[in-house]
Amino acid sequence: MPELGLADTLGILSQPDIQPRSTSSGLGWTHLYVSSQRERAYQAEFAPAPTHLIVLHLGGPVTVRRGRGSGTRSRRIPPGGLFLQPADRELSVELAGDLDTVHAYLSDHALREANEGRPVELAEELGVSDPLAEQLMRELDSAVHRWEPSARTYVDQLTGMLAAQLVRRHVPRPATPAPSRSGLSDRQLTAVRDLMHDRIAEPLPIADLASAASLSPSQFTRQFRASTGHSPHQYLLSLRLERASQLLRTGSAPIWQVAVDCGFSHQEHLTRVMRSRLGTTPAAMRRAESRRQ
Repeated sequence: MPELGLADTLGILSQPDIQPRSTSSGLGWTHLYVSSQRERAYQAEFAPAPTHLIVLHLGGPVTVRRGRGSGTRSRRIPPGGLFLQPADRELSVELAGDLDTVHAYLSDHALREANEGRPVELAEELGVSDPLAEQLMRELDSAVHRWEPSARTYVDQLTGMLAAQLVRRHVPRPATPAPSRSGLSDRQLTAVRDLMHDRIAEPLPIADLASAASLSPSQFTRQFRASTGHSPHQYLLSLRLERASQLLRTGSAPIWQVAVDCGFSHQEHLTRVMRSRLGTTPAAMRRAESRRQ
């Protein structure tokens, strides 16, 4: 499936006064496009887009108006406020001052998955406060800035969490969720673990793990956590760290090679994770094993 790009967005980012800082273009994200930028004051109308737009205000307060004529709404939005524009709707908007923002353009497929495959009608929000959605937006922006291919599972997880939060908090008439299993069966969990082991050196999308369990990504993420107590990303990271530790203790391959073979982006990535989780470094672990021998 091709990644989302600028052509899938509303058109705001194509304006001449928008100064982009970073985007997810080229990272292979198929259900989400993220961009951070400086927006100059403007007034414009935009044709419908196939994606749902979530804008996080990093600065402010700044006045934003949306709509036309008697349907115009206006609000002075503080830092942390969110602006939501559902897919397939025209937008008339005025930004009254300069502003730093993060935009997330979410596919309708991702939103439906978060609602057990059912259609979702998002509300048009203007300056709403949602601390969890704000945190997820900031984390996605951070993932763009410090992108590592091994973080693909984590980004898929964040995308699913953002979609689920939109369904929970920003749908005018939320549907009653369908009942779901409390966790994966032993057979499903074994299939997922085997896939993680087999592809431990590769970026591993949530969709591939979900397919191994014959579930949708949203169902899989929820049931995997119920079974293991961990998110797929954290569980996979633990497996990678376990494999790397074994290779460092028993092999002689260079540390950078161990890192790459275990799915870490580079040696520094392995060192950072090992120090955080185990309180040591690859070099120290190898030296300690040599002394024991």
